[in-house]
Amino acid sequence: MQNAINSLASVAAASTGLAAGAAQTTGAAHASSPVPFGDLFSDAVGQVNNLESQAQSTVSGLLSGTGVDVHQAMIATQKADMAFELALSVRNKAVQAYQQVIGMQF
Repeated sequence: MQNAINSLASVAAASTGLAAGAAQTTGAAHASSPVPFGDLFSDAVGQVNNLESQAQSTVSGLLSGTGVDVHQAMIATQKADMAFELALSVRNKAVQAYQQVIGMQF
């Protein structure tokens, strides 16, 4: 869960970094090379997917009786749920921002 939050936080940081980088001249040297927004977002989605598969495997282990405790299954399920909800919120905000930009008159 913390990894998913960190990835989504880095997505937000990268988006502000991209905006700052766009304001600079193209010939200026960057202190650190920014990671493309798409890569950060796909990494965050991949981590959400990993949490979901971990939750699914712990629940399967609980149902089959292979030594998984109930609290481990519940924690894994809640981590996956919270990561998904966070990713969904970020997606909704990105779509809302895109719609506002499209609606602007120039």
